[in-house]
Amino acid sequence: MSAVVVPDATAAEVERPPLSAIVKHVAQAILVANVVPSVLFYACLSAGNIWLALTSALLWCYGAMAWRMSTGRAVSGLLVLTLIGLTGKTIFAFATNSTSFYFWQPALTEVAVAFLFAGSLLTARPLVARVAGDFYPMDDDLHARPRIQQLFWRLTLLWAFIVGAKAAVSVWLLSTVSTTTYASLKSVIAPTTAVVGAVVTVLIAVHAARREGLLPGRGPVPVLA
Repeated sequence: MSAVVVPDATAAEVERPPLSAIVKHVAQAILVANVVPSVLFYACLSAGNIWLALTSALLWCYGAMAWRMSTGRAVSGLLVLTLIGLTGKTIFAFATNSTSFYFWQPALTEVAVAFLFAGSLLTARPLVARVAGDFYPMDDDLHARPRIQQLFWRLTLLWAFIVGAKAAVSVWLLSTVSTTTYASLKSVIAPTTAVVGAVVTVLIAVHAARREGLLPGRGPVPVLA
């Protein structure tokens, strides 16, 4: 039995970004869609104006999307989801002149999203597989690889747990503390959860990518013959 080096034809056809580029892309997506809006919201809330907090976070997201579109840059699915959620909550808050629903709605939405992640595990393509193209160039070859399919299944399960746990904490806090206290805690919990989840996701994905020879600089994949 001898080792024969077989070049990865797909890797030759599709340019695979280095790990540093992937991490940078994920970090930028989280920064724009989660961290900055949360910081703006908390800063305005600390100044005592919750209505300014609502509008500043929303305007940031619209501005970020407008800038990316006007400069020909791709808009991440994460930013789109954040924008849709913030728009609906802000409109309802102003229409009812009440901020209570603004905080309850995302908590209940997170419960639904957790079930969506979990339910997608029963389908041929889990939810993470559907959005993976936002962060890494995907093709039919990659989607068909058993280890990549396993990776998407595990990451979807991970995010079902993360979102579900976050929803449970949010509902508990809304039931036990004041709206102002909840808003302050939420401004810390939301970006922290996103960052921790992203770091764990990247670590798991990098391990799988190296086993598949997808990261540049690792050389061709050795196959025993």
